[in-house]
Amino acid sequence: MRIATWNVNSITARLPRVLAWLRSARPDVVCLQELKCGDEAFPRDEITELGYDIASHGTGRWNGVAVLSRVGLADVTRGLPDEPSYEDEVQPRAVGATCGGVRVWSVYVPNGRDPEHSHYDYKLRWLEALRATVLAENGSDRPFAVLGDFNIAPTDEDVWDVSVFAGSTHVTEPERKALAGLRDAGLSDIVPRALKYDRPYTYWDYRQLAFPNNRGMRIDLVYANGAFADAVTDAYVDREERKGKGASDHAPVVVDLTL
Repeated sequence: MRIATWNVNSITARLPRVLAWLRSARPDVVCLQELKCGDEAFPRDEITELGYDIASHGTGRWNGVAVLSRVGLADVTRGLPDEPSYEDEVQPRAVGATCGGVRVWSVYVPNGRDPEHSHYDYKLRWLEALRATVLAENGSDRPFAVLGDFNIAPTDEDVWDVSVFAGSTHVTEPERKALAGLRDAGLSDIVPRALKYDRPYTYWDYRQLAFPNNRGMRIDLVYANGAFADAVTDAYVDREERKGKGASDHAPVVVDLTL
């Protein structure tokens, strides 16, 4: 089974590239983030023509997540239980589904904006709700994984120059402590185990030639339980998909499993 996660930074703007990538990479399950469209505007027809069932969760021009599966789609959950709101709105940032016997969650963790901003507190509360969901669902021997844009670099090695990010989000101790909470809940960071090269960044800013200069961050993560981790045979960041005109600022992260 091939499972991928990808922040597409607008499914409508990226649709031709998404369709081409689905045809070439042939993932069985794809977790998408930052759809930037409501469920009614999601391009279902084009994607279902490629054999995928779709569980989307979007309400407008920001946020939005989805799970695409060609190995079955069951037990769909839109939103985290007890998910916190921001400015009186519960945003579409998580969708869970069972695909071919694997339970996955596609998540788009709040950015946080600035450690002094109210959005940062919201981010930490949201991550606690995610941890509670993991504790509730990761109680069996079935493979289980949370995939998506976490907006957190797990270590200093996961950013091109940590000094550039001093005092900003994505690298602060409370955010990284929240990731440690997922590990305490029985999950592990899968991709570094399987990758065969150093500094596997997944995001590069559009500005200042960040991608050609490899000034990136690893913030698109796969956190999974032991049943999932033991089945992993390979993983890679598809840097080719970050190249060229009209690319997302994130690259897909792909994990292969033998189940």
